[in-house]
Amino acid sequence: MARRTAFGRRLRAPVAGVSAWAIVVLGIAAVALIPWSITLTAALPEHYVVHHWDIAWAGFDAGLAALLLATVVAALRQSRWLSSLALAAAATLVCDAWFDVSTSGSNFEMWLAFAGAVVVEVPLAVLCVVVSRRALPGGGERSASSRP
Repeated sequence: MARRTAFGRRLRAPVAGVSAWAIVVLGIAAVALIPWSITLTAALPEHYVVHHWDIAWAGFDAGLAALLLATVVAALRQSRWLSSLALAAAATLVCDAWFDVSTSGSNFEMWLAFAGAVVVEVPLAVLCVVVSRRALPGGGERSASSRP
């Protein structure tokens, strides 16, 4: 019972400076995405003709380039946005790798996309995470009392 009460207090008090309601909404969204993903897997067709495929990919890659450039500019300006931009770039690079591999047309294209993910996109994403952590106050180092 005491554990349940402590959890309830945590849900009412800010968590790491973020309103508790925001954490609850994110948790609900995470749980709701599980059945949604299962439904999509069962319901969506394996093959689908997409209009403007070229524009979708070109736009995504242009956005990724803009995000990486913004990260560089933030670093050069020593902006407080550096950590957030680098982390957003890391997430976008991982998404790019995922969709490059999962939407490739042939076996050869899939292996080419996989090689690109392993050699370029994932290492860049890791670099962006490192930049993001080092850009945090204190260089991203944890104190002895901080929780994992």
